[in-house]
Amino acid sequence: MRQAASGLPRPFWWLWASILIGRLGSFVAPFLILYLTAERGYSASFAGLVAALFGAGGAAASVVGGMLADRVGRRTTLLVAQVTAAGLTTALGFADQPLLIAVLACAAGAASGASRPVVQTVLADLVPPADRMRAFSLYYWAVNIGFGVAAASAGFISAHGYRWLFLIEAAATLLSALVIAVRLPETMTDPADIERERGDEKGAGFRTVLRDRPFLAAVGLSFLLIVVFQQAAAGLPVAMERDGLTPAQYGLVISLNGILIVALQLPLGRRLEGSNPGRLLVLASLLCGGGFGLNALAGGAAVYAIAVVVWTLGEIVHSPVNMGLIARFSTSTARGRYQGIHALSWAIATMAAPLCAGIVIDRFGPDTLWAACTVLGVCAAVGYWALLLRGPDRHRHAPHPTIATVRPRRAPR
Repeated sequence: MRQAASGLPRPFWWLWASILIGRLGSFVAPFLILYLTAERGYSASFAGLVAALFGAGGAAASVVGGMLADRVGRRTTLLVAQVTAAGLTTALGFADQPLLIAVLACAAGAASGASRPVVQTVLADLVPPADRMRAFSLYYWAVNIGFGVAAASAGFISAHGYRWLFLIEAAATLLSALVIAVRLPETMTDPADIERERGDEKGAGFRTVLRDRPFLAAVGLSFLLIVVFQQAAAGLPVAMERDGLTPAQYGLVISLNGILIVALQLPLGRRLEGSNPGRLLVLASLLCGGGFGLNALAGGAAVYAIAVVVWTLGEIVHSPVNMGLIARFSTSTARGRYQGIHALSWAIATMAAPLCAGIVIDRFGPDTLWAACTVLGVCAAVGYWALLLRGPDRHRHAPHPTIATVRPRRAPR
């Protein structure tokens, strides 16, 4: 723990604390459908529509959040997004008209989604390239601890009324914003650096980002693996139910994912620091595809648990390395836009995964889904090899200049 946490700048730890606080109160998204059906009596189809609107709002806002981070400032964008999210979350908990609930869910999802690329942008601003893998491991560790605690406690809180879930999440979001307002400086690149970089071949607009073929290739490969990872929540419970396993058994099996991430993310991240990211991403892709492919051999909880262990190891390796890769591809003047496009692909993948799982399982059965996951994992491994390992080292393995010292700055016009 001391080795994993040493040497990182103090502003990083304030950002990390704000992330953990926010995640500890992340109740609404996982329990939104249950709230609408069990507490409010709406149909499952309406609840599914509201959840989809929540996700769609977050997907659209991720690009906007990244753009505002580059134009207005990281700190300002984060504060506005979080304060807005707190207000909309509170309003959603008290809304009683179907149309109003749908509109507020989409808006609340947008406000929440706008923060994600900005947080990763600030992290890349604060931490030098040599330490980014370790920093992203700590970030991912905080996200999973917060989500695990929130999921475990939400059931007890909802017993006193579902509205408390909305109020506590809003309060946690405001507390997270307070930490940022008081302790986190603005990390936008110095205006002189912006002008110098604009004089080079790189610009700062979305057009430049969308012309960056190596970056888009990395985003596409990440998209494939996210679709596979999301089958833990989409395809796995359906497959286990068809094998005669109970929801309690599914809960125990999938809990291994969170336990392993909390236990292994930091020590593995520390040991892998300095390794070739291309080789790590190839390994992670194979573990991911192979782990989900093992589900085709499962008939009981034990084999499903072994499969969870395998693909979780792939997730532990892939997540911080992939975030570091995206940060390395981005330029300092367009870092928010790069992160916004990556966050958009993540959001689309989380929406596409359950749709694909349902269609494949209904038409061809779970084994076909697991075979498809294996194929996607192998395709991602080949893609990472071609992008990062094949031929001369020409895909910007050298890091971009980063901020050496972070101090409050006025956002450039």
